[in-house]
Amino acid sequence: MEGRNFDITYVGELRTRMIHLKSGNEVVTDAPEDNNGKAQAFSPTDLVASGLAACMLTVIGIYFDKRDRALEVIHCQVKKVMITNPRRIAEVHVEFDFGSNVFSPKEMQVISNLALNCPVANSLSKDVLIKTNLH
Repeated sequence: MEGRNFDITYVGELRTRMIHLKSGNEVVTDAPEDNNGKAQAFSPTDLVASGLAACMLTVIGIYFDKRDRALEVIHCQVKKVMITNPRRIAEVHVEFDFGSNVFSPKEMQVISNLALNCPVANSLSKDVLIKTNLH
């Protein structure tokens, strides 16, 4: 396939190995314990939920970078809620810890809008509830 970005291989025992072709970075996935796996690595749905938070942080960083404002470390904790029939992600909760960064109320509104409208959020089904806690 021309123009491909990733190479993904099923390596057995409910694991995959994914390679980012441009950088050579590698990620291993494992099925979660509640779905016959060993939970020894991110599951594919873990990557979706954590990818959402990473995307939120990235667009926030881009916004402030374009305004020549350096940001200190921002930390997120993510909780993924799964449901069955069909098995899918029902909710993703992203809790932000802005550390030593100080934002005005207007900037906090911009951050909230950026987070909830990042490319990953816009790619998820509208059935997936995305909750953010900005503090």
